[in-house]
Amino acid sequence: MAPGPDALFDPVRERIGHGLRLMLAGTSEPADFVFDPDTPRLFGPESAAWAVHSDVSMLVGGLRALLLQALHPLAMAGVADHSTYRTDPLGRLQRTGSFIATTTFGTLAEAEHVIGVVRRVHDGVVGHAPDGRPYSANDPHLLMWVHCTEVDSFLAARVRYGEVPLSAEQADGYVADMAIIAERLGVIDPPRSRRELRDQLVAFRPELHVGSQARGTVRFLLMPPLQLAARPAYGVISAAAISLLPRYARRKLWLPIVPFTEPAAIRPAAALVLRTLRWALGDHPARSINTT
Repeated sequence: MAPGPDALFDPVRERIGHGLRLMLAGTSEPADFVFDPDTPRLFGPESAAWAVHSDVSMLVGGLRALLLQALHPLAMAGVADHSTYRTDPLGRLQRTGSFIATTTFGTLAEAEHVIGVVRRVHDGVVGHAPDGRPYSANDPHLLMWVHCTEVDSFLAARVRYGEVPLSAEQADGYVADMAIIAERLGVIDPPRSRRELRDQLVAFRPELHVGSQARGTVRFLLMPPLQLAARPAYGVISAAAISLLPRYARRKLWLPIVPFTEPAAIRPAAALVLRTLRWALGDHPARSINTT
């Protein structure tokens, strides 16, 4: 019997999926996910955190967050002085992804362990920005900025490019869920609704400035040393991330969007790329959990 049409594409799907998992998680094997409903954890299958973090739109949101974070000179100085993103960009990506996955889908013990690791790493991230101001990665104010940009970015990407719609209640629930992690990392009174999140981001705007450190980081983020085959897809994801930035951020970062290209070209191209990634990776392991 001749193989069906799906079987003909299985080798392609497997090759793409293995490559993506190797890049994002450091292993080509699918995640070995076991859910025990009796084990304490920060979030469960019906949480907004699971609904957002189990979607591949996180790739767009993650890049948007990094671009947005570059606007704060003190946060940017910490990245420039201490991050390994230039020498080990995939390693940093994998560690960030592991942190998000563990705190979202892992047990309470696992989540508390990785949060403790991050806080200890932050202890050593201190220094001075180019303008002489001191910074510390454990500064609650800078932690608030990083937290808000990540939550806003993941939520914006999930709403725009998620496989299934996200309700307004889920969107507010996501902000509230992420506040639980933020407090454990040292953020004081993080936002718990979209309105509070918007207000907090507006309050940061007088502090934002783009210097040479930020411009160098943005150039690297938009043109990283990727294999030739991965560059077209990454270019589409980059364009989608830029198009989701607030106008003031695009202006400060010198990242203009040609009028009408977002709905006419960027959005459909990004949707196609993300559908292809979903096809290659298969369903997120967390989605196999029966919540009924």
